[in-house]
Formats: sequence, structure tokens, C-alpha cells
Amino acid sequence: MQLSREHLIGTWRFDEWTIERDGRVTRPMQPDPDGMIIYTPNGVMSAAMYAGGRASFPSADIKKQPDSAKAAAFDSYFHYAGTWRIVGETVVHQVTSALNPNMVGTEQVRHVDLDGDRLTLSVTETLEGGGSRHHRLVWRRFNPAA
Repeated sequence: MQLSREHLIGTWRFDEWTIERDGRVTRPMQPDPDGMIIYTPNGVMSAAMYAGGRASFPSADIKKQPDSAKAAAFDSYFHYAGTWRIVGETVVHQVTSALNPNMVGTEQVRHVDLDGDRLTLSVTETLEGGGSRHHRLVWRRFNPAA
């Protein structure tokens, strides 16, 4: 199948993220991962993933949280947004905003595998100091009526 924009347009619910390195597999955003990735027809995308059961902040004033609470919130949530385009069998995300400021201005290239209502985005990342790790993110087409 030739990948086209129409295959991705819409909203997808986050299901699973696995990272494989040196034969070991980890699963970020556990327990009960959730989130969404949205692809709009005009080329805008947004992706958010988070662990279920995230702790609430101790008070309502977000500026007055202890560093430990801020770190826990950061560690259990991932987001970036920008524009997107199809290149062959990949989707390229041009990041314009992100929780991680180092991602802004980068291109995130993901191999696309579609199987019915299941979307898998994957990439092999080269690590500083050598080695690599393989990321596999699974999404399911979102049906708000379900």
C-alpha cells in the first residue's frame, strides 16, 4: 500500500510505547498509558502521551509546586506539536512546540505501519556515546462514540 495523507488524517489514541536497547525492552508511560496524536488535513499535528494515575499537584498555584512534583509531572508526560508531511513510508513531524525545548526546530521522522485501525510509528535513535535504541509507538484510531 502506498502511504498517503488520507491514511493518517484524524485522531489516534495512544496505546503503547516500547523502547528496545541491547535486547532489553522498557515501556515508558506506565502504568495505563494514554494520550492522542492528531493529524489535521491542513498539515498540523499534535502528540501527547502520559502515564495513567498521575499525581495531582499539592496546591492549585502551579508556580508554587515543589521541584519534586514538577519533575514527576514532567517525567510522566510527553508532548510536541508542529506540521507534518508524508515522505515515502514515513511521516515527518516538523516540531514547532514541545515540552522538551530541545525538540523545537527538529524534524522527527517516523516509519509508518498501518494495520486497519492500528497505527505504529517507529524510529531507531542513535545515542550520544554510541549505540542505538528502537522506539515503537502504537496508536488506535479514536472513535469518540465508543
